[in-house]
Amino acid sequence: MPWDSVPWFTEGGAEHSSEIARLLAYTAFAGAEGIIGGGDLQVKALGTPGPAVQIGTGACAVLNRSAGAAYQAYAARLPTSDQVSIPGTGASPRSDLIVARIENPYSFGETWPNPSDPKVGPYVFTRVVSGVPNTTKSIRQVRSADSAITLARIDIPANTSSITQAMIKDLREMVNPRRRRVLRYMHGFNGVDEVGNTRYPNWEEFPNGCRWPIEIPEWATSATIIATWAGLEQVNAKDSYGHLRAKLGTLVTSNTNYDCDWVGSRQRFTFIGGGTVSIPSSLRGTVQDLVMEGCNTSNTSYTGTLEADGGSTMFCDIEFVESPREDSF
Repeated sequence: MPWDSVPWFTEGGAEHSSEIARLLAYTAFAGAEGIIGGGDLQVKALGTPGPAVQIGTGACAVLNRSAGAAYQAYAARLPTSDQVSIPGTGASPRSDLIVARIENPYSFGETWPNPSDPKVGPYVFTRVVSGVPNTTKSIRQVRSADSAITLARIDIPANTSSITQAMIKDLREMVNPRRRRVLRYMHGFNGVDEVGNTRYPNWEEFPNGCRWPIEIPEWATSATIIATWAGLEQVNAKDSYGHLRAKLGTLVTSNTNYDCDWVGSRQRFTFIGGGTVSIPSSLRGTVQDLVMEGCNTSNTSYTGTLEADGGSTMFCDIEFVESPREDSF
């Protein structure tokens, strides 16, 4: 019989296989693995550093890597924090991986020992994979057949028995990180607004009135902002040099320079600026103004200005991203 004979879901008392159940998990996780929430399963040093680390609560998806286990995944949760011991080092430093591993002896090809009670297992553990290269970022690099996800690497100096937070490198990845893209634009300005009358390090809103209220998702940990000043006009017979940036609440992108030399006639220029900003927890779930800003250089020999007018268009393209975050527990 080539098919797994009982598909999900069949009535009449049919018995559904564990493989079909794991197929559902695989589909729900879109074939990916990792932590579910951004703050899940963080590895931290003990409150008073000692020969152990603690793992915060959370949940995860783990692909089944046993032989023939295509399109299968496990769903696992840690409802209370866990703690694992870390042996001290001798004369040489050592690096250890901290992983969440499924140890299912009933999956084809696996050799894990049977649990004392098959009903409750346990079948999932926090494990320490000791003595890995200090460049290791994934359990796949050292134990490719394990059904496990990587949580952290601990780089322990020689002659050390207590683990501090500085030794722990977070290696968590999210199973399906959320993203949200927001686009805003403004075309045409009544009258003319100039950039160049304010000198660095001071900034002015440019163009004046070019701001939008933006709702920051509660899950966002960073945002990439692409700001475009299109069709700025150089109208006076002076060289213009200055800076442009975008500002979201109190968060500012890196500066983009503009440098326009007067060549004897009016010209229009387009500039693109922006960057990636980290979003602190205090701003998540709030509404903040996105503002486009500019200023003249601090070098007073540049006296030219650029203008936004009825032929100018401003764009802001923002992508909010979710990634593992360091939540206290």
